[in-house]
Amino acid sequence: MIKSIKNINFFKPPFWEDRDPNLEQKESLFDYRKLWIGVIAIISLVASVPLFVLTFLNLSIYEKAIQAEVEYPLIRLISNTKNSISFFLEERKSALKFIVENNSFAKLSKQDELGKIYTDFQKAFGGIVDLGIINSKGTQTVYVGHYNLKGKNYENQEWYKEVILKEYYVSDIFLGYRNMPHFIIAIKKMLPNGDFFILRSTIDTNKFNQIISGLETDSTSDAFILNEKNILQTDSKFFGKVLSSFPIELPKCKAVKRICEITDHNGLKWVLGYTRIPNSPFIFALVKKPLVLRSGLNSLKKETFYVLGFSLVIVLGVVIFISTSLVTKIYYADMRRLALLHKAEHSNKLASIGRLAAGVAHEINNPLAIINEKAGLMKDLFIYSKKYQHDKKLLDLVESILKQVERCREITHRLLGFARHVDVKMEEVDLESLIKEVLSFLHKEAEYRGIDVKIVKKHTIPLIKSDRGKLQQIFLNIINNAFAAVSKGGHIIISLESPKQNIVRISITDDGIGIPKENLKKIFEPFFSTKQDKGGTGLGLSITYGLVKKLKGDISVKSEVGKGTTFTISLPVNP
Repeated sequence: MIKSIKNINFFKPPFWEDRDPNLEQKESLFDYRKLWIGVIAIISLVASVPLFVLTFLNLSIYEKAIQAEVEYPLIRLISNTKNSISFFLEERKSALKFIVENNSFAKLSKQDELGKIYTDFQKAFGGIVDLGIINSKGTQTVYVGHYNLKGKNYENQEWYKEVILKEYYVSDIFLGYRNMPHFIIAIKKMLPNGDFFILRSTIDTNKFNQIISGLETDSTSDAFILNEKNILQTDSKFFGKVLSSFPIELPKCKAVKRICEITDHNGLKWVLGYTRIPNSPFIFALVKKPLVLRSGLNSLKKETFYVLGFSLVIVLGVVIFISTSLVTKIYYADMRRLALLHKAEHSNKLASIGRLAAGVAHEINNPLAIINEKAGLMKDLFIYSKKYQHDKKLLDLVESILKQVERCREITHRLLGFARHVDVKMEEVDLESLIKEVLSFLHKEAEYRGIDVKIVKKHTIPLIKSDRGKLQQIFLNIINNAFAAVSKGGHIIISLESPKQNIVRISITDDGIGIPKENLKKIFEPFFSTKQDKGGTGLGLSITYGLVKKLKGDISVKSEVGKGTTFTISLPVNP
Protein backbone atom coordinates (compact mmCIF):
# COMPACT_ATOMS: atom_id res chain seq x y z
CA MET A 1 0.00 0.00 0.00
CA ILE A 2 2.73 2.51 0.92
CA LYS A 3 4.86 3.61 -2.05
CA SER A 4 8.42 4.85 -1.92
CA ILE A 5 8.80 8.58 -1.35
CA LYS A 6 11.68 8.68 -3.82
CA ASN A 7 9.31 8.54 -6.80
CA ILE A 8 7.22 11.66 -6.24
CA ASN A 9 5.30 13.44 -8.99
CA PHE A 10 5.36 17.00 -7.71
CA PHE A 11 2.44 18.10 -9.88
CA LYS A 12 0.21 15.09 -9.10
CA PRO A 13 1.38 13.60 -5.80
CA PRO A 14 0.41 10.07 -4.63
CA PHE A 15 -2.33 11.27 -2.29
CA TRP A 16 -4.20 12.95 -5.18
CA GLU A 17 -5.93 9.72 -6.28
CA ASP A 18 -3.97 6.78 -4.86
CA ARG A 19 -5.36 5.36 -1.62
CA ASP A 20 -6.16 1.99 -0.19
CA PRO A 21 -9.74 1.08 -1.15
CA ASN A 22 -10.13 -0.80 2.15
CA LEU A 23 -9.60 2.42 4.13
CA GLU A 24 -12.26 5.08 4.50
CA GLN A 25 -11.08 8.53 3.34
CA LYS A 26 -12.75 10.19 6.30
CA GLU A 27 -10.53 8.22 8.70
CA SER A 28 -7.46 10.16 7.52
CA LEU A 29 -6.06 12.90 9.70
CA PHE A 30 -6.35 15.43 6.85
CA ASP A 31 -7.87 15.99 3.47
CA TYR A 32 -4.48 15.79 1.77
CA ARG A 33 -5.58 17.41 -1.47
CA LYS A 34 -6.82 20.47 0.40
CA LEU A 35 -3.78 20.40 2.71
CA TRP A 36 -1.37 20.30 -0.23
CA ILE A 37 -3.19 23.05 -2.14
CA GLY A 38 -3.54 25.12 1.04
CA VAL A 39 0.16 24.87 1.95
CA ILE A 40 1.19 25.83 -1.60
CA ALA A 41 -1.30 28.72 -1.66
CA ILE A 42 -0.30 30.15 1.74
CA ILE A 43 3.48 29.89 1.21
CA SER A 44 3.18 31.25 -2.34
CA LEU A 45 1.07 34.13 -1.09
CA VAL A 46 3.50 34.99 1.71
CA ALA A 47 6.46 34.83 -0.69
CA SER A 48 4.83 36.71 -3.59
CA VAL A 49 3.07 39.55 -1.76
CA PRO A 50 6.33 41.48 -1.10
CA LEU A 51 7.25 41.10 -4.79
CA PHE A 52 3.89 42.49 -5.89
CA VAL A 53 4.05 45.32 -3.35
CA LEU A 54 7.53 46.45 -4.41
CA THR A 55 6.69 46.14 -8.12
CA PHE A 56 3.50 48.16 -8.01
CA LEU A 57 4.97 50.67 -5.54
CA ASN A 58 7.83 51.42 -7.94
CA LEU A 59 5.48 51.64 -10.93
CA SER A 60 3.14 53.91 -9.00
CA ILE A 61 5.94 56.30 -8.01
CA TYR A 62 7.27 56.47 -11.59
CA GLU A 63 3.78 56.91 -13.05
CA LYS A 64 3.02 59.74 -10.61
CA ALA A 65 6.26 61.47 -11.61
CA ILE A 66 5.27 61.27 -15.30
CA GLN A 67 1.73 62.43 -14.57
CA ALA A 68 3.04 65.40 -12.59
CA GLU A 69 5.32 66.35 -15.49
CA VAL A 70 2.37 66.20 -17.91
CA GLU A 71 -0.41 67.55 -15.75
CA TYR A 72 1.20 70.47 -13.91
CA PRO A 73 1.42 72.77 -16.99
CA LEU A 74 -2.17 71.87 -17.90
CA ILE A 75 -3.43 72.58 -14.40
CA ARG A 76 -1.66 75.93 -14.32
CA LEU A 77 -3.05 76.92 -17.74
CA ILE A 78 -6.57 75.81 -16.81
CA SER A 79 -6.43 77.73 -13.53
CA ASN A 80 -5.20 80.93 -15.20
CA THR A 81 -7.82 80.71 -17.96
CA LYS A 82 -10.56 80.07 -15.44
CA ASN A 83 -9.55 83.21 -13.55
CA SER A 84 -9.53 85.25 -16.81
CA ILE A 85 -13.01 84.09 -17.86
CA SER A 86 -14.37 84.52 -14.36
CA PHE A 87 -12.90 88.07 -14.15
CA PHE A 88 -14.39 88.93 -17.58
CA LEU A 89 -17.88 87.87 -16.46
CA GLU A 90 -17.65 89.37 -12.97
CA GLU A 91 -16.43 92.70 -14.34
CA ARG A 92 -19.48 93.03 -16.58
CA LYS A 93 -21.81 91.74 -13.90
CA SER A 94 -20.53 94.39 -11.44
CA ALA A 95 -20.86 97.14 -14.02
CA LEU A 96 -24.45 96.15 -14.85
CA LYS A 97 -25.30 95.91 -11.17
CA PHE A 98 -23.85 99.39 -10.64
CA ILE A 99 -26.08 100.72 -13.44
CA VAL A 100 -29.19 99.17 -11.87
CA GLU A 101 -28.40 100.33 -8.35
CA ASN A 102 -27.47 103.90 -9.26
CA ASN A 103 -30.14 104.74 -11.84
CA SER A 104 -33.87 104.93 -11.34
CA PHE A 105 -36.27 102.85 -13.39
CA ALA A 106 -37.69 106.06 -14.87
CA LYS A 107 -34.25 107.13 -16.08
CA LEU A 108 -33.41 103.72 -17.51
CA SER A 109 -36.77 103.64 -19.29
CA LYS A 110 -35.73 106.64 -21.43
CA GLN A 111 -34.14 105.70 -24.74
CA ASP A 112 -31.56 108.50 -24.79
CA GLU A 113 -30.52 107.91 -21.17
CA LEU A 114 -30.04 104.17 -21.74
CA GLY A 115 -28.12 104.98 -24.95
CA LYS A 116 -25.77 107.28 -23.04
CA ILE A 117 -25.19 104.58 -20.40
CA TYR A 118 -24.49 102.06 -23.19
CA THR A 119 -21.89 104.42 -24.77
CA ASP A 120 -20.17 105.02 -21.41
CA PHE A 121 -20.15 101.28 -20.69
CA GLN A 122 -18.49 100.51 -24.02
CA LYS A 123 -15.82 103.16 -23.45
CA ALA A 124 -15.06 101.91 -19.94
CA PHE A 125 -15.26 98.12 -20.36
CA GLY A 126 -16.30 97.06 -23.83
CA GLY A 127 -17.37 93.51 -24.63
CA ILE A 128 -21.17 94.11 -24.80
CA VAL A 129 -23.40 94.21 -27.88
CA ASP A 130 -26.56 95.85 -26.55
CA LEU A 131 -28.59 96.83 -23.48
CA GLY A 132 -32.28 96.43 -22.86
CA ILE A 133 -34.92 97.05 -20.18
CA ILE A 134 -37.55 94.30 -19.81
CA ASN A 135 -40.66 94.77 -17.69
CA SER A 136 -42.29 92.20 -15.43
CA LYS A 137 -44.45 90.96 -18.31
CA GLY A 138 -41.37 89.93 -20.28
CA THR A 139 -41.57 92.75 -22.87
CA GLN A 140 -38.43 94.67 -23.82
CA THR A 141 -39.62 98.29 -23.48
CA VAL A 142 -36.29 100.01 -24.13
CA TYR A 143 -33.44 98.71 -26.35
CA VAL A 144 -30.05 100.08 -27.38
CA GLY A 145 -28.11 98.05 -29.94
CA HIS A 146 -27.74 96.98 -33.53
CA TYR A 147 -30.89 94.85 -33.77
CA ASN A 148 -34.58 95.68 -33.89
CA LEU A 149 -35.54 94.01 -30.61
CA LYS A 150 -37.70 96.68 -28.96
CA GLY A 151 -41.09 95.22 -28.08
CA LYS A 152 -39.90 91.63 -28.17
CA ASN A 153 -41.44 89.44 -25.49
CA TYR A 154 -39.18 87.03 -23.58
CA GLU A 155 -41.75 85.65 -21.16
CA ASN A 156 -41.38 82.11 -22.51
CA GLN A 157 -37.60 82.24 -22.83
CA GLU A 158 -35.67 79.97 -20.48
CA TRP A 159 -33.24 82.69 -19.42
CA TYR A 160 -36.15 84.99 -18.43
CA LYS A 161 -37.58 82.35 -16.09
CA GLU A 162 -34.18 81.77 -14.55
CA VAL A 163 -33.43 85.45 -13.83
CA ILE A 164 -36.82 85.87 -12.11
CA LEU A 165 -35.83 83.10 -9.70
CA LYS A 166 -32.16 83.97 -9.20
CA GLU A 167 -32.13 87.81 -9.69
CA TYR A 168 -28.78 87.38 -11.49
CA TYR A 169 -28.27 85.07 -14.43
CA VAL A 170 -25.59 84.28 -16.98
CA SER A 171 -26.99 82.26 -19.88
CA ASP A 172 -25.14 79.80 -22.05
CA ILE A 173 -24.68 80.41 -25.79
CA PHE A 174 -27.98 80.38 -27.75
CA LEU A 175 -29.39 81.75 -31.04
CA GLY A 176 -32.51 83.66 -29.85
CA TYR A 177 -34.22 86.32 -31.98
CA ARG A 178 -30.86 87.26 -33.54
CA ASN A 179 -30.46 83.76 -34.99
CA MET A 180 -26.76 83.88 -34.20
CA PRO A 181 -24.72 82.57 -31.23
CA HIS A 182 -24.67 84.89 -28.21
CA PHE A 183 -25.17 84.85 -24.45
CA ILE A 184 -26.57 87.36 -21.96
CA ILE A 185 -26.07 88.68 -18.47
CA ALA A 186 -29.34 89.77 -16.86
CA ILE A 187 -29.99 91.45 -13.49
CA LYS A 188 -33.38 91.70 -11.81
CA LYS A 189 -34.24 94.86 -9.79
CA MET A 190 -37.24 95.09 -7.45
CA LEU A 191 -39.27 98.34 -7.40
CA PRO A 192 -40.82 99.96 -4.32
CA ASN A 193 -44.34 99.07 -5.48
CA GLY A 194 -43.47 95.34 -5.58
CA ASP A 195 -43.00 95.25 -9.33
CA PHE A 196 -39.64 94.58 -10.99
CA PHE A 197 -37.67 95.10 -14.16
CA ILE A 198 -34.68 93.37 -15.75
CA LEU A 199 -31.57 94.94 -17.21
CA ARG A 200 -30.41 92.62 -19.98
CA SER A 201 -27.03 92.84 -21.75
CA THR A 202 -25.79 90.77 -24.68
CA ILE A 203 -22.10 89.89 -24.31
CA ASP A 204 -19.75 90.15 -27.26
CA THR A 205 -18.76 86.51 -27.97
CA ASN A 206 -15.79 87.66 -30.04
CA LYS A 207 -14.30 89.22 -26.93
CA PHE A 208 -15.16 86.04 -25.09
CA ASN A 209 -13.46 83.87 -27.74
CA GLN A 210 -10.32 86.02 -27.68
CA ILE A 211 -9.58 84.75 -24.19
CA ILE A 212 -9.56 81.15 -25.48
CA SER A 213 -7.75 81.80 -28.77
CA GLY A 214 -5.02 83.76 -26.96
CA LEU A 215 -3.91 80.69 -24.99
CA GLU A 216 -0.48 79.28 -25.76
CA THR A 217 -1.38 75.81 -27.08
CA ASP A 218 0.50 73.65 -29.56
CA SER A 219 -0.83 71.68 -32.56
CA THR A 220 -1.69 68.69 -30.34
CA SER A 221 -3.84 70.73 -27.92
CA ASP A 222 -7.32 72.23 -28.07
CA ALA A 223 -9.06 74.65 -25.68
CA PHE A 224 -12.79 75.39 -25.70
CA ILE A 225 -15.80 76.10 -23.51
CA LEU A 226 -18.76 73.77 -22.88
CA ASN A 227 -22.05 74.15 -21.05
CA GLU A 228 -23.62 71.72 -18.61
CA LYS A 229 -25.31 69.84 -21.49
CA ASN A 230 -21.98 69.12 -23.23
CA ILE A 231 -22.67 71.70 -25.99
CA LEU A 232 -19.69 73.65 -27.35
CA GLN A 233 -19.86 77.34 -26.45
CA THR A 234 -16.82 78.23 -28.56
CA ASP A 235 -15.27 76.75 -31.67
CA SER A 236 -13.07 73.68 -31.16
CA LYS A 237 -10.06 72.75 -33.26
CA PHE A 238 -10.81 69.01 -33.14
CA PHE A 239 -14.47 68.63 -32.09
CA GLY A 240 -16.56 71.07 -34.15
CA LYS A 241 -18.09 74.53 -34.23
CA VAL A 242 -19.98 76.46 -31.57
CA LEU A 243 -23.34 74.91 -30.51
CA SER A 244 -22.34 71.46 -31.79
CA SER A 245 -22.34 68.55 -29.35
CA PHE A 246 -19.10 67.52 -27.68
CA PRO A 247 -18.81 63.78 -28.46
CA ILE A 248 -17.20 62.69 -25.18
CA GLU A 249 -18.93 62.54 -21.78
CA LEU A 250 -16.93 64.45 -19.18
CA PRO A 251 -15.68 62.16 -16.39
CA LYS A 252 -17.54 62.41 -13.07
CA CYS A 253 -14.79 63.52 -10.72
CA LYS A 254 -15.01 65.19 -7.33
CA ALA A 255 -11.96 67.42 -7.65
CA VAL A 256 -12.43 71.03 -8.78
CA LYS A 257 -9.46 70.75 -11.17
CA ARG A 258 -9.69 67.63 -13.25
CA ILE A 259 -6.93 65.95 -15.25
CA CYS A 260 -7.74 62.52 -16.65
CA GLU A 261 -7.55 60.35 -19.73
CA ILE A 262 -10.54 59.93 -22.06
CA THR A 263 -11.27 58.03 -25.28
CA ASP A 264 -13.27 59.50 -28.17
CA HIS A 265 -15.62 57.67 -30.54
CA ASN A 266 -12.69 56.84 -32.86
CA GLY A 267 -10.83 55.09 -30.05
CA LEU A 268 -8.23 57.87 -29.77
CA LYS A 269 -7.09 58.68 -26.23
CA TRP A 270 -6.80 62.26 -24.97
CA VAL A 271 -5.49 63.91 -21.82
CA LEU A 272 -8.38 66.09 -20.61
CA GLY A 273 -8.45 68.86 -18.04
CA TYR A 274 -11.52 70.92 -17.23
CA THR A 275 -12.96 73.23 -14.59
CA ARG A 276 -16.26 74.95 -14.01
CA ILE A 277 -16.49 78.76 -14.17
CA PRO A 278 -18.14 79.99 -10.93
CA ASN A 279 -21.60 81.61 -11.16
CA SER A 280 -21.98 80.62 -14.82
CA PRO A 281 -23.07 77.64 -16.93
CA PHE A 282 -19.64 77.45 -18.56
CA ILE A 283 -16.99 74.72 -18.31
CA PHE A 284 -13.52 75.44 -19.63
CA ALA A 285 -11.86 72.35 -21.14
CA LEU A 286 -8.35 71.69 -22.41
CA VAL A 287 -7.52 68.48 -24.30
CA LYS A 288 -4.18 67.18 -25.48
CA LYS A 289 -3.27 64.24 -27.67
CA PRO A 290 -1.44 61.30 -26.01
CA LEU A 291 2.10 62.12 -24.99
CA VAL A 292 5.21 60.24 -26.04
CA LEU A 293 6.28 60.23 -22.39
CA ARG A 294 3.79 57.43 -21.70
CA SER A 295 5.72 55.06 -23.97
CA GLY A 296 8.55 55.12 -21.42
CA LEU A 297 6.11 54.02 -18.70
CA ASN A 298 4.76 51.21 -20.88
CA SER A 299 8.28 49.99 -21.60
CA LEU A 300 9.14 50.07 -17.89
CA LYS A 301 5.93 48.17 -17.07
CA LYS A 302 6.77 45.39 -19.56
CA GLU A 303 10.29 44.94 -18.21
CA THR A 304 9.08 45.02 -14.60
CA PHE A 305 6.35 42.45 -15.24
CA TYR A 306 8.83 40.15 -17.03
CA VAL A 307 11.06 40.20 -13.96
CA LEU A 308 8.05 39.72 -11.67
CA GLY A 309 6.79 36.77 -13.71
CA PHE A 310 10.20 35.06 -13.75
CA SER A 311 10.53 35.54 -9.97
CA LEU A 312 7.05 34.11 -9.36
CA VAL A 313 7.81 31.01 -11.47
CA ILE A 314 10.93 30.32 -9.39
CA VAL A 315 9.07 30.91 -6.11
CA LEU A 316 6.19 28.64 -7.18
CA GLY A 317 8.56 25.85 -8.24
CA VAL A 318 10.40 25.89 -4.91
CA VAL A 319 7.11 26.05 -2.96
CA ILE A 320 5.64 23.09 -4.86
CA PHE A 321 8.80 21.01 -4.33
CA ILE A 322 8.96 21.67 -0.57
CA SER A 323 5.18 21.39 0.01
CA THR A 324 4.85 18.12 -1.91
CA SER A 325 7.77 16.56 -0.06
CA LEU A 326 6.40 17.49 3.38
CA VAL A 327 2.76 16.59 2.72
CA THR A 328 3.73 13.28 1.06
CA LYS A 329 5.73 12.28 4.14
CA ILE A 330 2.75 13.09 6.37
CA TYR A 331 0.44 11.19 4.00
CA TYR A 332 2.59 8.02 4.04
CA ALA A 333 2.86 8.14 7.83
CA ASP A 334 -0.93 8.51 8.09
CA MET A 335 -1.51 5.61 5.68
CA ARG A 336 0.69 3.37 7.82
CA ARG A 337 -1.26 4.46 10.91
CA LEU A 338 -4.59 3.73 9.21
CA ALA A 339 -3.44 0.31 8.04
CA LEU A 340 -2.47 -0.67 11.57
CA LEU A 341 -5.68 0.69 13.07
CA HIS A 342 -7.73 -1.07 10.41
CA LYS A 343 -6.14 -4.41 11.17
CA ALA A 344 -6.55 -3.90 14.92
CA GLU A 345 -10.19 -2.91 14.52
CA HIS A 346 -11.01 -5.90 12.34
CA SER A 347 -9.21 -8.29 14.69
CA ASN A 348 -11.08 -6.82 17.64
CA LYS A 349 -14.42 -7.31 15.88
CA LEU A 350 -13.62 -10.94 15.14
CA ALA A 351 -12.55 -11.49 18.74
CA SER A 352 -15.79 -9.92 20.00
CA ILE A 353 -17.83 -12.11 17.71
CA GLY A 354 -16.01 -15.17 19.05
CA ARG A 355 -16.58 -14.21 22.69
CA LEU A 356 -20.26 -13.58 22.05
CA ALA A 357 -20.85 -16.69 19.96
CA ALA A 358 -22.59 -18.33 22.94
CA GLY A 359 -25.00 -15.40 23.23
CA VAL A 360 -25.75 -15.51 19.53
CA ALA A 361 -26.32 -19.25 19.73
CA HIS A 362 -28.81 -18.65 22.54
CA GLU A 363 -30.66 -16.15 20.34
CA ILE A 364 -30.82 -18.72 17.55
CA ASN A 365 -31.85 -21.59 19.86
CA ASN A 366 -35.09 -19.90 20.90
CA PRO A 367 -36.59 -19.67 17.36
CA LEU A 368 -35.20 -23.16 16.58
CA ALA A 369 -37.04 -24.55 19.60
CA ILE A 370 -40.26 -22.99 18.38
CA ILE A 371 -39.64 -24.41 14.92
CA ASN A 372 -39.16 -27.85 16.46
CA GLU A 373 -42.33 -27.55 18.51
CA LYS A 374 -44.47 -26.37 15.61
CA ALA A 375 -43.00 -29.00 13.31
CA GLY A 376 -43.98 -31.74 15.82
CA LEU A 377 -47.50 -30.41 15.96
CA MET A 378 -47.67 -30.37 12.16
CA LYS A 379 -46.58 -34.01 12.18
CA ASP A 380 -49.42 -34.91 14.53
CA LEU A 381 -51.89 -33.12 12.28
CA PHE A 382 -50.57 -34.97 9.25
CA ILE A 383 -51.19 -38.28 11.07
CA TYR A 384 -54.65 -37.59 12.56
CA SER A 385 -56.27 -35.22 10.04
CA LYS A 386 -57.17 -36.09 6.46
CA LYS A 387 -58.10 -32.54 5.36
CA TYR A 388 -54.98 -30.71 6.46
CA GLN A 389 -54.69 -29.06 3.10
CA HIS A 390 -57.66 -26.79 3.93
CA ASP A 391 -57.01 -26.45 7.60
CA LYS A 392 -56.52 -22.74 8.49
CA LYS A 393 -54.79 -23.58 11.72
CA LEU A 394 -52.23 -25.64 9.88
CA LEU A 395 -51.58 -22.76 7.50
CA ASP A 396 -51.13 -20.37 10.45
CA LEU A 397 -48.60 -22.75 11.97
CA VAL A 398 -46.67 -22.85 8.71
CA GLU A 399 -46.65 -19.04 8.65
CA SER A 400 -45.38 -18.97 12.23
CA ILE A 401 -42.53 -21.30 11.28
CA LEU A 402 -41.57 -19.01 8.38
CA LYS A 403 -41.54 -15.95 10.66
CA GLN A 404 -39.21 -17.62 13.13
CA VAL A 405 -36.90 -18.74 10.34
CA GLU A 406 -36.82 -15.11 9.11
CA ARG A 407 -35.87 -14.04 12.61
CA CYS A 408 -32.89 -16.41 12.57
CA ARG A 409 -31.85 -15.09 9.16
CA GLU A 410 -32.05 -11.47 10.37
CA ILE A 411 -29.86 -12.15 13.43
CA THR A 412 -27.16 -13.92 11.45
CA HIS A 413 -27.32 -11.30 8.72
CA ARG A 414 -26.76 -8.51 11.23
CA LEU A 415 -23.85 -10.34 12.79
CA LEU A 416 -22.18 -10.95 9.41
CA GLY A 417 -22.89 -7.39 8.31
CA PHE A 418 -21.08 -6.06 11.36
CA ALA A 419 -17.96 -8.10 10.62
CA ARG A 420 -17.89 -7.81 6.83
CA HIS A 421 -16.85 -4.84 4.63
CA VAL A 422 -19.61 -4.10 2.13
CA ASP A 423 -18.97 -1.94 -0.95
CA VAL A 424 -21.11 1.14 -1.44
CA LYS A 425 -23.28 1.23 -4.60
CA MET A 426 -24.25 4.85 -5.40
CA GLU A 427 -27.46 5.85 -7.19
CA GLU A 428 -29.99 8.70 -7.09
CA VAL A 429 -32.49 8.19 -4.25
CA ASP A 430 -35.76 9.94 -3.39
CA LEU A 431 -35.65 9.96 0.43
CA GLU A 432 -39.38 10.51 0.91
CA SER A 433 -40.28 7.55 -1.32
CA LEU A 434 -37.66 5.36 0.36
CA ILE A 435 -38.97 6.18 3.85
CA LYS A 436 -42.56 5.42 2.73
CA GLU A 437 -41.30 2.10 1.38
CA VAL A 438 -39.69 1.27 4.74
CA LEU A 439 -42.87 2.28 6.61
CA SER A 440 -44.91 -0.07 4.42
CA PHE A 441 -43.22 -3.01 6.20
CA LEU A 442 -44.39 -1.64 9.55
CA HIS A 443 -47.88 -0.59 8.46
CA LYS A 444 -49.67 -3.50 10.12
CA GLU A 445 -47.88 -3.02 13.45
CA ALA A 446 -48.63 0.71 13.43
CA GLU A 447 -52.30 0.01 12.67
CA TYR A 448 -52.58 -2.66 15.33
CA ARG A 449 -50.92 -0.57 18.07
CA GLY A 450 -52.56 2.72 17.02
CA ILE A 451 -49.18 4.43 16.38
CA ASP A 452 -49.45 7.67 14.42
CA VAL A 453 -46.58 8.02 11.94
CA LYS A 454 -46.19 11.29 9.99
CA ILE A 455 -43.70 12.45 7.35
CA VAL A 456 -43.10 16.22 7.39
CA LYS A 457 -41.23 18.12 4.66
CA LYS A 458 -40.19 21.72 5.40
CA HIS A 459 -39.42 22.41 1.72
CA THR A 460 -38.48 20.60 -1.47
CA ILE A 461 -35.98 17.84 -0.78
CA PRO A 462 -33.48 17.16 -3.59
CA LEU A 463 -32.59 13.70 -4.82
CA ILE A 464 -29.41 12.44 -3.18
CA LYS A 465 -26.68 10.21 -4.55
CA SER A 466 -26.32 7.32 -2.09
CA ASP A 467 -26.66 3.55 -1.54
CA ARG A 468 -30.35 2.66 -1.56
CA GLY A 469 -29.94 -0.68 0.30
CA LYS A 470 -27.87 0.84 3.09
CA LEU A 471 -30.34 3.71 3.50
CA GLN A 472 -33.19 1.18 3.82
CA GLN A 473 -31.28 -0.67 6.55
CA ILE A 474 -30.46 2.61 8.35
CA PHE A 475 -34.07 3.84 8.46
CA LEU A 476 -35.49 0.39 9.21
CA ASN A 477 -33.22 0.01 12.26
CA ILE A 478 -34.01 3.48 13.66
CA ILE A 479 -37.76 3.31 12.97
CA ASN A 480 -37.89 -0.18 14.51
CA ASN A 481 -36.28 1.26 17.65
CA ALA A 482 -38.87 4.09 17.65
CA PHE A 483 -41.70 1.52 17.41
CA ALA A 484 -40.19 -0.40 20.30
CA ALA A 485 -39.89 2.77 22.40
CA VAL A 486 -43.44 4.12 22.03
CA SER A 487 -46.45 2.70 23.78
CA LYS A 488 -49.87 2.02 22.27
CA GLY A 489 -51.28 5.16 20.64
CA GLY A 490 -47.82 6.80 20.45
CA HIS A 491 -46.55 9.22 17.83
CA ILE A 492 -43.57 9.14 15.47
CA ILE A 493 -42.64 12.16 13.30
CA ILE A 494 -40.15 11.87 10.44
CA SER A 495 -38.94 15.32 9.32
CA LEU A 496 -37.03 16.03 6.10
CA GLU A 497 -35.23 19.29 5.40
CA SER A 498 -32.28 20.67 3.43
CA PRO A 499 -30.56 23.27 5.69
CA LYS A 500 -27.64 23.74 3.27
CA GLN A 501 -27.20 23.40 -0.47
CA ASN A 502 -25.44 20.01 -0.34
CA ILE A 503 -26.94 18.60 2.88
CA VAL A 504 -30.20 16.73 3.60
CA ARG A 505 -31.24 16.21 7.23
CA ILE A 506 -33.69 13.52 8.41
CA SER A 507 -35.00 13.62 12.00
CA ILE A 508 -36.95 10.66 13.48
CA THR A 509 -38.73 11.73 16.67
CA ASP A 510 -40.82 9.54 18.97
CA ASP A 511 -42.65 10.25 22.23
CA GLY A 512 -41.55 7.01 23.80
CA ILE A 513 -39.78 6.12 27.02
CA GLY A 514 -36.54 7.92 26.12
CA ILE A 515 -32.91 6.97 26.81
CA PRO A 516 -31.13 7.68 30.12
CA LYS A 517 -28.40 10.28 29.89
CA GLU A 518 -25.68 7.85 30.98
CA ASN A 519 -26.55 5.52 28.06
CA LEU A 520 -26.54 8.14 25.28
CA LYS A 521 -22.76 7.89 24.75
CA LYS A 522 -22.89 4.09 24.53
CA ILE A 523 -25.83 3.40 22.22
CA PHE A 524 -23.66 3.25 19.08
CA GLU A 525 -21.18 0.83 20.63
CA PRO A 526 -21.31 -2.81 19.38
CA PHE A 527 -23.38 -5.20 21.53
CA PHE A 528 -24.59 -2.47 23.88
CA SER A 529 -28.33 -2.99 24.40
CA THR A 530 -31.00 -2.05 26.94
CA LYS A 531 -33.28 -4.80 25.59
CA GLN A 532 -31.19 -7.86 26.35
CA ASP A 533 -34.07 -9.34 28.33
CA LYS A 534 -36.22 -8.97 25.18
CA GLY A 535 -33.75 -10.62 22.82
CA GLY A 536 -31.80 -7.52 21.72
CA THR A 537 -28.29 -8.12 20.27
CA GLY A 538 -26.93 -4.56 20.51
CA LEU A 539 -25.84 -4.64 16.88
CA GLY A 540 -28.63 -2.55 15.29
CA LEU A 541 -27.48 0.98 16.13
CA SER A 542 -23.79 0.06 15.84
CA ILE A 543 -24.38 -1.19 12.29
CA THR A 544 -26.52 1.87 11.57
CA TYR A 545 -23.74 4.19 12.75
CA GLY A 546 -21.21 2.41 10.54
CA LEU A 547 -23.51 2.57 7.52
CA VAL A 548 -24.12 6.31 7.96
CA LYS A 549 -20.37 6.96 8.17
CA LYS A 550 -19.75 4.84 5.05
CA LEU A 551 -22.23 7.06 3.22
CA LYS A 552 -20.17 10.08 4.40
CA GLY A 553 -22.99 11.26 6.63
CA ASP A 554 -23.42 11.97 10.33
CA ILE A 555 -25.83 10.71 12.98
CA SER A 556 -26.67 12.13 16.40
CA VAL A 557 -29.26 11.49 19.11
CA LYS A 558 -31.10 13.58 21.67
CA SER A 559 -33.31 12.02 24.30
CA GLU A 560 -35.07 12.73 27.57
CA VAL A 561 -36.46 10.00 29.76
CA GLY A 562 -40.25 9.95 29.66
CA LYS A 563 -40.51 12.46 26.81
CA GLY A 564 -38.99 10.73 23.81
CA THR A 565 -36.00 10.45 21.50
CA THR A 566 -34.85 12.14 18.28
CA PHE A 567 -32.33 10.58 15.91
CA THR A 568 -30.92 13.07 13.37
CA ILE A 569 -29.15 11.86 10.21
CA SER A 570 -27.31 14.31 7.92
CA LEU A 571 -26.42 13.05 4.44
CA PRO A 572 -24.60 14.76 1.56
CA VAL A 573 -26.63 15.35 -1.61
CA ASN A 574 -23.62 14.59 -3.79
CA PRO A 575 -20.77 13.06 -1.74
